[in-house]
Amino acid sequence: MIVNSTSPVVSPLGWFGIVRLGLVQTSLGAIVVLATSTLNRVMVVELALPAMLPGALVAIHYAIQLLRPRWGYSSDQGGRSTPWIIAGMATLCLGGVTAALATALMATNLPAGIALAIVGFVMIGIGVGAAGTSLLVLLAKRVVAERRAAAATIVWVMMIAGFIVTAGTAGHFLDPFSPERLVAVTAAVAAIAFSLSLVAVAGVEGNHGTRTEATASAHPKHAAVPFRTALAEVWQETEARRFTIFVFVSMLAYSAQDLILEPYAGAVFGYTPGQSTQLAGVQNGGVLSGMIMVAVVASLLPGGVLGSLRFWTVSGCLASAVALFGIAAAGIVGPAAPLKLAVFLLGLANGAFAVAAIGSMMALAGKGRSSREGVRMGIWGAAQAIAFGAGGLIGAIAADVMKLTLGSPAAAYIAVFSIEALLFVVAAALALTVGNVQAGSRRQQPVEAFGTNVLAGVAD
Repeated sequence: MIVNSTSPVVSPLGWFGIVRLGLVQTSLGAIVVLATSTLNRVMVVELALPAMLPGALVAIHYAIQLLRPRWGYSSDQGGRSTPWIIAGMATLCLGGVTAALATALMATNLPAGIALAIVGFVMIGIGVGAAGTSLLVLLAKRVVAERRAAAATIVWVMMIAGFIVTAGTAGHFLDPFSPERLVAVTAAVAAIAFSLSLVAVAGVEGNHGTRTEATASAHPKHAAVPFRTALAEVWQETEARRFTIFVFVSMLAYSAQDLILEPYAGAVFGYTPGQSTQLAGVQNGGVLSGMIMVAVVASLLPGGVLGSLRFWTVSGCLASAVALFGIAAAGIVGPAAPLKLAVFLLGLANGAFAVAAIGSMMALAGKGRSSREGVRMGIWGAAQAIAFGAGGLIGAIAADVMKLTLGSPAAAYIAVFSIEALLFVVAAALALTVGNVQAGSRRQQPVEAFGTNVLAGVAD
């Protein structure tokens, strides 16, 4: 076997290494929650601006992520993900500070503040796309098959932890509020997030990129091709194309209830604002439970049905459909219906399918033409971003249209939730067309040549 001496073979990531890379997601989540939540509230409440302004800015950040395939391509061409993670986080952090400065500027010069905010949110979109795509590519290359479900859970839970810790800590230091304090707190969070990211990726790839023994022997380096050629080559791969469509449909169904669940609880079940906010907490608790459940079961039972990421992807989509039908049926029953239980089950099912889909994404990134992992991950990331950006808006518009058509808020929400459930059924059918990936399948391991001793290790 001949291995290029400039690209040394490296061992797979242990649990400590996976957690280290999860710190990048924590840092990413810290900046994103300030941009999409804190700045949103300041614009609408403190500055009394229309809610459509922060909504449009967040939409810009999603739209920019259409460029994810291009960033993934650049990562492929360079053979290294770390520089793109660092550059992406730097751009994200600078974008977050720029957006905070813009929000402060809106108080005295609204047109200039909006113009600067557009620049800031474009930078946020670029940073999230570049860092997030490259991080997933690195995980796909370095994590063995039986650890992918657990790795997906770890990095996503750490991102949620970034949301929670930043929201609580920044909220404490923002009082009493002033525009200057907003900028100072955002800058402090950005500095901590970037420093944490540097520590997280230090030494993970070495000086020459990341290659495993199996991939080094099976995939010789291809000559560089133009981006459009690389994109066309990946899109011609049946598996990659099917998975892209699955990601779009499932994430559209996943996000379509974001803006209508709490209004539904208030309009049909009489929930107060506080109670409906707690309902969102119940759903998020279910999501975390579902993620952890799949990670534990798939890791402990590799090779069988319960170790199949496709099993959990399909089952999670179908269970999400059942839960959404249950939420719709609750509207027929009225306030006596167990809405909280149905919402928790929706979160549980969402978490199960999401972490299995992310694990499958990591496994499928290396299937097909070699040196295209970044492009594949970029296409799937772009599909996810489009679906997330459009899902909430489409769900809200559909609810308004149904209210006008059916003449009843309850009937309108029931119809929309039912449509979302059907989308999850379609997503489950699409998932069945994508190749089966076992959490512990030796055939899928990029590092199988290292043997069981290395796979059992816990250190990076």
